[in-house]
Amino acid sequence: MKQGSWTRFGLLTLVGLLLSWLVACGDGQPGPSTQDGRQEIEFWTMQLQPDFTDYFNDLIAEYEAEHPDQSVRWVDVPWGDMQSKILTAVAAGTAPDVVNLNPDFAAQLAGRNAWLPLNDYISDIDQQVYLPNIWQANTLNGQSFGLPWYLTTNIIFYNQDLLGAAEVDPPTTFEELAQVARQVKEATGKYAYFTTFVPEDAADVLQSFVQMGVDLVDDQGQAAFNTPEGQAVFQYWTDLYQQDLLPREVLTQGHRRAIELFQAGEVALLSIGAEFFPTIETNAPDIAQVTRSAPQITGETGKKNVAVMNLVIPAATDIPEAAVDFALFVTNDVNQLAFAQSANVLPSTAAALADDYFEADENAAGGVELARSISASQMNQAEVLIPAMDDINLLQGIVYDNLQAAMLGQKTVEQAIADAAAEWDGR
Repeated sequence: MKQGSWTRFGLLTLVGLLLSWLVACGDGQPGPSTQDGRQEIEFWTMQLQPDFTDYFNDLIAEYEAEHPDQSVRWVDVPWGDMQSKILTAVAAGTAPDVVNLNPDFAAQLAGRNAWLPLNDYISDIDQQVYLPNIWQANTLNGQSFGLPWYLTTNIIFYNQDLLGAAEVDPPTTFEELAQVARQVKEATGKYAYFTTFVPEDAADVLQSFVQMGVDLVDDQGQAAFNTPEGQAVFQYWTDLYQQDLLPREVLTQGHRRAIELFQAGEVALLSIGAEFFPTIETNAPDIAQVTRSAPQITGETGKKNVAVMNLVIPAATDIPEAAVDFALFVTNDVNQLAFAQSANVLPSTAAALADDYFEADENAAGGVELARSISASQMNQAEVLIPAMDDINLLQGIVYDNLQAAMLGQKTVEQAIADAAAEWDGR
């Protein structure tokens, strides 16, 4: 096991022991109160200030007006600090009552009983308000540990001038992507696509395994990708690289480089969330003028990835009913739609997603409205593709390292995938 993985494993193990003690020793007394005697709910979000300060101030004021015996203390935590801060707070017994996390990290602590089991507090009817696939992303061993909140999903932005020069349509599958990449290179001398193979960066390549029908791990957590289907994915990316249909930089630079190349007109396709379109308009207005939107590229499974932000409630909270009530308020149809409109993201409730705001004229040439509409239309197929599990970053690193070795000709595809499976199982 790599040194960084030992550090993370040891930290989570220690937290698991502390959590067991904290949950067992909770005093069951009412939570802290403000000076005026109201019960206080402490609410943590991830890097939503200052852009959404007014939204949350109004949201909290509305909740407090409806619940005069309660107050909400909002704490916004920088994105990169949240995991360490919540681990420290939980271990110290000072965790908030409601906290905004992503399912991957929340699931790691859900297995250690860190979060309030929501099946005991939220009825089946209330659960059905949320999109089924999205609710499932916050479930571990049949128990719900978080409430879905806002969503983002990648679509494809494409440079219609570059695709037009190659006389191709935007690809919808990885098979079509290989054909488009070849034709764009022949017609323009430029690349069609940039996806990173840097282990510490985006998980798009790992997700492509799932989209192309490959299970990453089995029920026992052992490698399940050393199969003919998994080998075909290794071969797919190796072929694209060795045939010079991917930039050399994919092995050394991250997703930021994909954005830079797209905005410079050097690559034809960019896989990113619809909410990024205004940034292209600001940074590269000429490119924005020729940018159009298309659905996310997928494999034969038709699966499309979604990133979920959720709300979890620490098990040691002294006010579980109030915390659940506030989390339900934040994530109800009305408030989710309002936040989606404010932040240019997607809601996780079916009724909010069905709002006319997410529809666009089918003949619309482009712009953020069409991008948002395409993004919303994917939600019935979208799911969290990477399974919730410990050491998922280690798995990504092992797969990417061995895939890079195959792409560089240092290993055969067969040896690379066999080595990856052996390294994962022997960690």
